[in-house]
Amino acid sequence: MPTEPPYLRIAAELRRRIVSGELAPGERVPSTRAVVREWGVAMATATKALSVLRAEGLVRAVPGVGTVAAERGPRLAAGEGPALNRDRIVRTAVELADAEGLPAVSMRRVATVLATSTMALYRHVPGKAELVRLMSEAAFGERPLGPVPRHWRTGLELAARWLRAVYGRHPWMVQAMASFTRPTASPHAMSYTEWVLRALRGTGLPPHAMLHTHLTLFAYVQGLALAADMEAQALQDTGLSDEEWMTRNEPQFEAVSTGGHFPVLHRLFEHDAFELDLDVLFEFGLRRTLDGIAVMIGETSA
Repeated sequence: MPTEPPYLRIAAELRRRIVSGELAPGERVPSTRAVVREWGVAMATATKALSVLRAEGLVRAVPGVGTVAAERGPRLAAGEGPALNRDRIVRTAVELADAEGLPAVSMRRVATVLATSTMALYRHVPGKAELVRLMSEAAFGERPLGPVPRHWRTGLELAARWLRAVYGRHPWMVQAMASFTRPTASPHAMSYTEWVLRALRGTGLPPHAMLHTHLTLFAYVQGLALAADMEAQALQDTGLSDEEWMTRNEPQFEAVSTGGHFPVLHRLFEHDAFELDLDVLFEFGLRRTLDGIAVMIGETSA
């Protein structure tokens, strides 16, 4: 008698937890890594198990959270759902990247989630590189920036916060937009650049300085987004928050800092504890960056 494939056994157990209410609607279900650890299976097997639940509509991806138990009942069986098209493929890929990161996205994986063949995807999207470009384009096009403010500083501050919000909703964007020297031809992303350049139009800066200003601000926001993404990845890999990690490693830092080799650094933490907060750091760095641009604009005007 043939045995049931491991991925179906895993899917059945997770289905039981969801249907019984052991996993409440909105509660996070085990990630692929958690499934690998719990059942001792390969990553591909864990992926197939979760894909079965997605196809049944029992789980859904939540940006910044992961895969959670769905609030509604199962969707229509495979073949009865909406027709396959490029928009549906891109939306599915974005949801997958939001939940598990960009490395989890492949043509095969997206096809599995959509309960179709990989070749069916290639009729709409030529490959992963184009899929990632379309995903980035979709993320940039979600919410408009609105009209350009009259003052350049108000405009750049708005642009920086808008971009950070995009990275917050879609942390994988920091990898998709990593290359400055090889940018992709994406209309929505280029519209963002155009918006920033319009905000700088009345400053008197020469064209190259305007572009460097835009790229400097972009790089600043992207750098902090990368830090946030790395922290989220570390949390997923270790199960420790940044505070828990620092507490565990505090003795090693204490031993090094009290050795006399770093007197200024040691003196900084001698009386007041310092807690690194990326939101506070963003505000501090944004103000200082805009202050520097203001000096440059003043010098150019003079």
